[in-house]
Amino acid sequence: MIKKLLFLALFFHAALLHAQTLKTDVLVIGGSPSGVVAAIQCARSKVKTILVAQRIGLGGDSIDGKHITITTGKNIPSGTWGEFEKRMRSLTGDRLMKSASVPRSLSFDQEAAETVLKKMTDTIQGLSVYVDASFISIEKDGEGWEARMSQNGKSLRIKARVVIDATENGTVAKNAGVKLNAAYNPFAIEPASKAYRTSIATGDGWPGANNKMPPGADKYPPPSCWCIPMYAVLAPGADNLLITEKILPPDRTPQCLPVELELGQGVGAIAAYCAFYRTTTKNLKVRIIQGELLDFKSYLLPFDDIVPGDNDWRAIQQVGATGLLDGVWQYPKNDLFFNFMPDSLVKTAEVEPVLQEIYTRAFLWFSKEKPGPFFTIGNTLSFISDYSLTDPVILRVSIKKAWQTRFKFTLPFELNRPITRREFAVLANRYINPFARTVDLGGKLVN
Repeated sequence: MIKKLLFLALFFHAALLHAQTLKTDVLVIGGSPSGVVAAIQCARSKVKTILVAQRIGLGGDSIDGKHITITTGKNIPSGTWGEFEKRMRSLTGDRLMKSASVPRSLSFDQEAAETVLKKMTDTIQGLSVYVDASFISIEKDGEGWEARMSQNGKSLRIKARVVIDATENGTVAKNAGVKLNAAYNPFAIEPASKAYRTSIATGDGWPGANNKMPPGADKYPPPSCWCIPMYAVLAPGADNLLITEKILPPDRTPQCLPVELELGQGVGAIAAYCAFYRTTTKNLKVRIIQGELLDFKSYLLPFDDIVPGDNDWRAIQQVGATGLLDGVWQYPKNDLFFNFMPDSLVKTAEVEPVLQEIYTRAFLWFSKEKPGPFFTIGNTLSFISDYSLTDPVILRVSIKKAWQTRFKFTLPFELNRPITRREFAVLANRYINPFARTVDLGGKLVN
């Protein structure tokens, strides 16, 4: 009898332990804004996700209990940050007028913002949220991880393929034995860097940055615009462990909120990729992940003058991410803007080096055609024909027919006319697709 009772006790104890072990694709630890949005993006990308946190909130001593006015991120309504802004304005009755030439600042109470963040998680299928939970430890489990949590005095084990550390102090990564780098500084990157090609988050108003354009600023956005490349969020030496809050400056203010939300969405897309394709952070496909972000209207480059409602927004974002057409800095009324300038003309000197970098036969075309200072519509069609091996007459007739219908271009189709940046971006994206070229985590082309 005693043996049977012991057996039953052990059986129920084992069953209890089993009931407290959860399995998921992605585990997000930390209820910071970046953690919440990372979890939302993972679930929206169709992978099973668990978010565990003490609480869901804005966090930080400079934010706690205060009324908040966000003056950054006004020009770049990227992805989930744009969604959050719309929800907050709807809640407060502060409608953003479409006719406003300068976007207004966003003001709200901390409690209202946290309510909106919580509501954003409520209707997401595939996302489970555990609050009042404390992190205990984490250890490697094959290609994934096993984390131990405590919730209401009970032990909870969670096995996940990918873990996102969204704690302010990088607690999870430190417990996993990761030696964390210093906070990421987007302005320490050399101007010649190609890291912007792997951008997973972008905007204006980096914490602590000023609005001055430094001497020698090139493609990579200087203050106050910024990009976060993919490599910046990978935990050094730890596969399938990603970091959000800890890569940001430690002395954050409420103005960091747009950065946190955009960063969380980018990290969520990376985690979802690893979970969906059952791979690791060693094998990231930059363009696939960026394509997922574009699907959710998340910017890759901070072009102020091309909004997601523009028919050509995605084409311009994709071509911009290749470096084929740079942004143009403008500094009116003491405010720095990074504009695409869609109606300005394409200079041959601008596109020639990148076309030759991306397409192996491009130097032969330039040697033969010798285009003038400004690239023309005829030059563009000739290059497309040469690269795609399409009959030039058939191509010309096809594009001319689609000029105002499919492409909705407003200027006339004239072969000798210099092509605008909008027209070039749309045609290049449609017919030679430079965005499809594989790049590594440094932004260099992979043959």
